[in-house]
Amino acid sequence: MRIIILALAASLLAASTLVTSSFGAPAACDVKGAKLEEAIAGKSELREAANKQTVRDLRTLRDAAIVLETYKYEAECARLVTIVRALAANPEKTIERGGDTDEEKAEDLMEAREPKAPAEFETVKPK
Repeated sequence: MRIIILALAASLLAASTLVTSSFGAPAACDVKGAKLEEAIAGKSELREAANKQTVRDLRTLRDAAIVLETYKYEAECARLVTIVRALAANPEKTIERGGDTDEEKAEDLMEAREPKAPAEFETVKPK
């Protein structure tokens, strides 16, 4: 479920980057204006225990928008906020779309998220 939502967001974000670069000035990013927590509180579907992962995914996407804004990717942030609003506005469709429960994909994603230890370099001793 989370894989599909995150993949959808990534593809929409990539498309918005192309559009923004074609048309110039980036749009302002209003993460607070997304009112995600209010949307979660107001939608009974999002408060159901079975949909906890969808809510976590929405919060992850919102947090990603904050990071984009921090690094001055305003247009990308604004696009991600738009995606979060759209997903939160129609929880039934979001939950239906996010129905992928492929364990192998989930394991791959979890592995990719784990911090990696730096590679050890062989030290050449001078003669």
